[in-house]
Amino acid sequence: MLALLKRDLVLATRAGGGFGLAVAFFLILCALVPFGVGPQTEALRPIAPGILWVGALLSCLLSLDRIFALDHEDGSLDLLATAPLPLEGVVAIKALAHWLTTSLPLIVAAPVFGLLLHLPGNAVPWLVVSLFIGTPALSVLGAFGAAITVGLRRGGLLLSLLVLPLYIPTLIFGTEIVRRGAQDADPVTPILFLGGISAAVVALVPFAAAAALRVNLR
Repeated sequence: MLALLKRDLVLATRAGGGFGLAVAFFLILCALVPFGVGPQTEALRPIAPGILWVGALLSCLLSLDRIFALDHEDGSLDLLATAPLPLEGVVAIKALAHWLTTSLPLIVAAPVFGLLLHLPGNAVPWLVVSLFIGTPALSVLGAFGAAITVGLRRGGLLLSLLVLPLYIPTLIFGTEIVRRGAQDADPVTPILFLGGISAAVVALVPFAAAAALRVNLR
């Protein structure tokens, strides 16, 4: 499993679709919003939690179709399906690699992007906490969508249509954590809900994604 994780991290780095692309997209989005709604603090501060979480969500979405597509094209996905490692484990490792190469850089860069949107300083730690808890669910749900659409031509749009509705609960509670943090309100309840969603997704969805892969590889 460690060898597979290392391989995926190396491939993501070499392909150039991991670390830099998601962070660059997030930065461009945060830079464009003030042009659309105005640069005033009063205009940006109330919408900053939602914009930051939507930006993180869309940045994660950019590289989802690469989770299984490259392995399917070169035939290594068939080898992984027949390897001693359970296919559910393969899905979990690939989702972990996606989180490490896409979401983790976003979490590190998010405080800086929060400053661009005039996010209050007391909300920045809660932004990091919410992304750290919620983004694993985004990667695993994305792996599920990628497993369903693997092998389909131009499956990227279908993948987005499948995955985006599944992201809604994570988006709601992630944004609520940051919003309550900005207002110095108690964010424990949305943290518990977001943690429960991530735990359930990480525990259950790899089995559904593995089943989808088995169907597509027949």
